[in-house]
Amino acid sequence: MTTTTIAPAVISGTQPSPLRIGPAKAVRHGLALAGRGIVKIGKSPAQLIDVILTPIVFLLMFVYLFGGAIAGGDVAGYLQTITPGIMVMTVFQASIGIGVSLNADASTGVFDRFRSMPIARSAPLVGAVLADLVRYVVCLAVLLTLATVMGYRVQTNPAAALAAIALLIAFGMSFSWISVYVGMLMKTPGSVQGLMTVLVIPLTFASNVFVPSQTMPGWLRVWSDINPVSLMSDALRGLLNGGEVAGPLFGSLVWMAGVVVVFFPLAMRAYRRNAA
Repeated sequence: MTTTTIAPAVISGTQPSPLRIGPAKAVRHGLALAGRGIVKIGKSPAQLIDVILTPIVFLLMFVYLFGGAIAGGDVAGYLQTITPGIMVMTVFQASIGIGVSLNADASTGVFDRFRSMPIARSAPLVGAVLADLVRYVVCLAVLLTLATVMGYRVQTNPAAALAAIALLIAFGMSFSWISVYVGMLMKTPGSVQGLMTVLVIPLTFASNVFVPSQTMPGWLRVWSDINPVSLMSDALRGLLNGGEVAGPLFGSLVWMAGVVVVFFPLAMRAYRRNAA
């Protein structure tokens, strides 16, 4: 005759305590799932269509269609000014995709599989954010290639240019936590897309990406001057075209830290509720 040992947690009707995982292992788990996300993008490159087409459409449209009117005919000078701003805008818009993707994953039950594995609770979300690095790199590569063909030139040095790209990718990853949070709350990918678009459009167009904030009404100028998109655009202009960097860089870093501090725990809590 065989006997079966029943765990005390089963006898008492309570659930066993969750597995405790240290920060180092949590980072490794996040990196492993980031690798999964990158492979997933490689197998389905159609996911990159938006980050390929968006910078092309916006750069061509605003330089050649509106540039002459906005810049008084100085299209070449306008290209130098607007390119760093469009870099910020397109990366910011690219961050919407992660919330849509995570929302779609939730409906397939993949999160249930992750929760059954001995990995950090944060790993699926952190991995998805890290995997989005591919989208940002592709977006910036397309934009800078087209801008260079159109006549844009970096006025500083390679080190400053690399710092600008690294800063912008960190900016995109920080603000992607808003999209992650929304993706965990909404019921469908379409609702995530709609809500995030409502958030992103006012932030990008009420900024100094396309026109100087000095031309705006007083109340709008105040917002534009502290808008994270404006601050990051000015930081990139300083790093790529020359000019002040410290002030807008500090403001950008404050926004990035604030968004992560607020929306990372909110996203994790929404993820746990989604799991319930």
